Amino acid sequence: MSAGKAIIFSAPSGSGKTTIVKHLLQKFPNLGFSISACTRDRRGRAEQDGNDYYFLTPDEFKDKIDKDQFIEWEEVYEGNFYGTLKEEIQRIWDNGKHVIFDVDVKGGLNLKKYFGDRGLAIFVEVPSMDDLAMRLRDRGTESEASLSRRLYKAKFEMGFKDKFDIILLNNDLQTSFREAENLVSDFINQDKA
Repeated sequence: MSAGKAIIFSAPSGSGKTTIVKHLLQKFPNLGFSISACTRDRRGRAEQDGNDYYFLTPDEFKDKIDKDQFIEWEEVYEGNFYGTLKEEIQRIWDNGKHVIFDVDVKGGLNLKKYFGDRGLAIFVEVPSMDDLAMRLRDRGTESEASLSRRLYKAKFEMGFKDKFDIILLNNDLQTSFREAENLVSDFINQDKA
């Protein structure tokens, strides 16, 4: 694979990484969003195959694993696989863009390892676990059981934040937008001087 750079946003679910990534995609026309593949069910009618995720059956996903078609993949929750397809990254680079990711923490670390210096790994941190729980509840998409699982996983994931290039505290969204814009701009332009 050849071409652009990779900007990786990772965080526990509910930290605001998706909101920040969507903002950056509006600000930077030279970024292309990496659509992950997954085996989970769609959340309502709003999620579209090939736009939000590539929704695969477990058998389809495992077939792509066997054919070495992923940069990285993992079983995030039992029976729910997520991964980054090699062809997705090449699609973005072939369009002359840098790729931006919105992935979980383990996926982010795997992507950083894969891309090395061509990747910038940013961990989006929330002010507290209470704040994270409130954000997840406000979504209205979680049962108490799934909320409990997500919070348990988030506590574990927070232990990996120092393995990322940068920690971005998302306490105030507008401030986080500005800081993310500066980080991305600096990284994209660092070789142009």
